[in-house]
Amino acid sequence: MTAVNTEVTALLGVYSRVGPLFVAGEGSELVAEDGTRYLDFVAGIAVNALGYNSPVIRDAVTRALDTGLIHVSNLYRTEPGEKLAAELTKSFGGQAFFCNSGAEANEGAFKFARKWSGKTDIVAFSGSFHGRLFASLAATDRPDYRRPFEPLLAGVRIIPLGDRAAARAAITERTAAVIIEPLQGEGGVRAVPDAFLAFLRDLCTERGTALIFDEVQCGLGRTGTLFAYEQSGVTPDMVTLAKPLAGGLPMGAILVSDAIAAVLGPGDHATTFGGGPLVATVALEVLRTIAEPEFLADVRAKGEAFGARLQALAKRSPHVREARGRGLMWGIELADGEIAAPIVAAARERHLLVLTAGPNVIRIVPPLNISRADLDRGATILEEVLS
Repeated sequence: MTAVNTEVTALLGVYSRVGPLFVAGEGSELVAEDGTRYLDFVAGIAVNALGYNSPVIRDAVTRALDTGLIHVSNLYRTEPGEKLAAELTKSFGGQAFFCNSGAEANEGAFKFARKWSGKTDIVAFSGSFHGRLFASLAATDRPDYRRPFEPLLAGVRIIPLGDRAAARAAITERTAAVIIEPLQGEGGVRAVPDAFLAFLRDLCTERGTALIFDEVQCGLGRTGTLFAYEQSGVTPDMVTLAKPLAGGLPMGAILVSDAIAAVLGPGDHATTFGGGPLVATVALEVLRTIAEPEFLADVRAKGEAFGARLQALAKRSPHVREARGRGLMWGIELADGEIAAPIVAAARERHLLVLTAGPNVIRIVPPLNISRADLDRGATILEEVLS
């Protein structure tokens, strides 16, 4: 075994934490212990959709605490989880299962697909990121992440994104599930063409395979519609959700079609904490806020203006190859030989927080309710750093 040097702390050293110690937040800003404010284009990695100190979240937490019910387990019924499931499935249909994270949601979706189909294999795509548990990590296109923990789940194949011939060859009579992000996050903020999603829908239907859309990062308003799949016109068999669902509290969800829900019964899956009354109360208010047509229209309008500014930057900067994204999820791909990490550090020195999506892409996922003024301020800092 190789020893790994980490900062002296009681926290396990699986993160390389950077920057100051944050003690507070307000709107789209984080506040460090010395009082310095940082404009946050990370939002807890696309989690804090309503920013910091949101009255929507604060009031929901207070209301939930006033009931005295934080946790009762899934042995019993509580109203918040049932209401949340009804809201989430209004347009998708089917039923919902609640868990605690995106990786858990994807693991559960794989189990559901196997039970429904009677098959075992899973197909994922290059550039994918689906989590760090054993099945979700096996479906994640990061060999360096997978290697120390192999063997992972058997029967998982990762094929080139967009390659129809490879998909036809890989998706066989043994394939239980195909999983794909409509807009890849960790893989470089890459939108999957609608035509390829439609092709997968037809192929999965033909071969009795469950099509799973991983919307853990790109769902729940991030692209300007409640679900990212709505923009493609393609409806999957399952949608996995997490990050912004409970406004920063840990929560994931699997939306399951009626056909798959019909084969699942008591004992097929479980969670101790998933969908508890406190987190479900908060998630319901976050969902209702994001789902408002005016809110989503505002995300689209801000995203178009912000994206246009980033694309103009890409045209004039020799350091940038391309700016791409949807809604308020954008990636700046740097030119050949350029590395994103120093740009992220330089932006942080100017009190702007951004993150990477692979070695050469800067990822931008601010709160969805960020002001246009703050978007412009952040874009100006990025232009200065990249000049």
